[in-house]
This record gives sequence, C-alpha cells and structure tokens, in this order.
Amino acid sequence: MQAVLQRVKRAEVSVAGEVKGKCAKGFFILLGVFQGDGRTDAELLAQKISKLRVFEDENGKMNRSINDVGGSALVISQFTLCANYEHGNRPDFFAAAHPDEAKALYEYFSECLRSLVEHGAENGVFGADMQIDAVCDGPVTIVMDSGKLKKNRQNPSADQ
Repeated sequence: MQAVLQRVKRAEVSVAGEVKGKCAKGFFILLGVFQGDGRTDAELLAQKISKLRVFEDENGKMNRSINDVGGSALVISQFTLCANYEHGNRPDFFAAAHPDEAKALYEYFSECLRSLVEHGAENGVFGADMQIDAVCDGPVTIVMDSGKLKKNRQNPSADQ
C-alpha cells in the first residue's frame, strides 16, 4: 500500500460539482492499494501518519503531529499510484488490487485513520471522477510505502 501525503491548509474533493469530502489544516492523502496488500498495511500506514511530525512548532521546526495541531485528513483512492511505467509510454496498472478488494482496504484505512486522528478523516468517492482543490502548506509531500513499515517492524534495530 502506498500513500502520498501532502501537508495542506485545506483540501476538498467534489464529484459532479458536489463536495464529497474535505479537511482543514492537515493531510491530503492519495492512497494506492496493491495486489497482496492487507489490513496490516492499512493499520501500519494509519498509525505512522497519525504520529508523523511534519507540522511546525513554535520554533518553526517540523516537530508536531496532525493531532498536535488539531488537524484532519482527506483520503482519496488513487489506483494510478500502482502504475508500472518501465516499458513504453503508456503505464499499466496490473499491480493494483482488484477494485472490490481495493475499496475494502481503502475504507478500512480511512476507518483506522479516523480512530487515530482526533479531528477525523473524510473520503472521496471510490472509483469516481473526482475534482480536487487543495492548498498545499510548505509544500511538504511525503511518499509512504507500507512494505517499508513492515520491514522495520520485522527488524526493530532498523528504527534506531
């Protein structure tokens, strides 16, 4: 599972001109679900994101978490994160999880994140043609891969 986080001042997603989800200060998250991903991937990413210290403290250092700043999140499903672009000029998306599986894991990830982020996490509409309006803050953009978090979990000395 892969997540692209952008620190934002605000973000919202619309479908056919109707706002479906939004967040104030916090994270705009694009989430890609790969074949073979499971609930553990969703849990590990949600836990890491909720504790990630990339918001500025009183000294201007990135030292505060989303909960420390009273932030919220907006999560958008993004199968294109699973693109294979190695051959040719048109990517394939064969590595993406089947839509039913991806939707279930996307919803589970969002549920996990909502339970960890005090001011919540909203969603877009899975599989819809969405329009996104976001005001990035910084900009700060981080790509997270649940596979790396699993490796660190298996090898705790890697965290040192």
